[in-house]
Amino acid sequence: MFHLADPDDIKKGKITDVYFERTVRVLKAKHIDKKVTAEVRARSLPLDYPWAVLAGLDEIAYLLKGLKIDLWSLPEGSLFHSFEPVLFIEGNYSDFACYETPLLGLICQASGVATRAARCKKAADGKSVIHFGARRMHPGITPMIDRASFIGGCDGVSVSKSAQNLGEEPIGTIPHALILLAGDTLEATRMFHEVIEPRVRRVALIDTLADEKFEALRVAEGLGKDLFGVRLDTPPSRRGDFLKLLEEVRWELNLRGFKKVKLLVSGGIDEKKIRELRGVVDSFGVGTWISNAPVIDFSLDIVEIEGKPFSKKGKRSAKKQLWQCSSCRTRLILPFEERVAKCNCGGEFVPLLKPIIKEGKLIKDLPSPQKIRQYVLEQLEKIPSFLEEPRG
Repeated sequence: MFHLADPDDIKKGKITDVYFERTVRVLKAKHIDKKVTAEVRARSLPLDYPWAVLAGLDEIAYLLKGLKIDLWSLPEGSLFHSFEPVLFIEGNYSDFACYETPLLGLICQASGVATRAARCKKAADGKSVIHFGARRMHPGITPMIDRASFIGGCDGVSVSKSAQNLGEEPIGTIPHALILLAGDTLEATRMFHEVIEPRVRRVALIDTLADEKFEALRVAEGLGKDLFGVRLDTPPSRRGDFLKLLEEVRWELNLRGFKKVKLLVSGGIDEKKIRELRGVVDSFGVGTWISNAPVIDFSLDIVEIEGKPFSKKGKRSAKKQLWQCSSCRTRLILPFEERVAKCNCGGEFVPLLKPIIKEGKLIKDLPSPQKIRQYVLEQLEKIPSFLEEPRG
């Protein structure tokens, strides 16, 4: 069998660390259960990233819906910084204690993937980024990873079921296997063209058997106007100066009238390589760099008990609100009841944490993946590119 948790067990809070189960037993046996406020924040971000993308909120809403709690959160897709509260829960501790483990698991990994996807999309400077990383992760969580990569900014995903869940068309080209079985790059591309429905773009994989430049010219001349692009997935041992190779292929195609043929690359692509190649490449297939993204190290901590500020050392007590200036985007973290004056720039501060669940009921419709993605892209546009040099 596959080693997957039963969704019903996750929903019932059974996929949790045992000390939460034992704590609930003690609280009930000693009658010391209390109403608390618990907030989620990240003390630091991976590789000293200056920002990250919040993802996984839809699953958190499903997880907590029906419990006797209130949930406030940033909108899914929000960019946030270290130490900023991204959500908080209010309710009797025993009502949600056993959900801390799955809640953090949902938000930590999804946010990590969405953040890497957003960084790749920012690095691509308007060029297309496709998520190809399903084969690097357990298939049981592929839809989650693909969703997080899509809302983070990827233009598409390659797994059919994930794309169906997103309401998108899956994006993929031709594997090396088809070319090897056909025995020739052009022949395999022609077979693909004859069999696969016309709405699927014709992209030839040109690194399997011969020199990329000459294979690109062969398929361009063989398919003519039906060829959308060529993909280079050249093995590292044969790449040499990959940028120069791509520039050579582009030059030869342009020289012969194939300026409309796009260049796509895949295989070991990360945000640094995207920056290096984006001047000549039209689309990037990114796999492991996104799917194996470092998680965002969120923690959930009690900050109030029975309405009074109280927290462990190293944490700031009290329920908080995150404010942002509508003009200069300056942010402030303040006690929840404290109101903020105008920003020094003259702009108005807007509260960012909004109610999602009230007494167990979902009170706000959650946006579609497409709307979340658009929200992420709008925020990325406001980040100066010179601040985004990769650190690892």
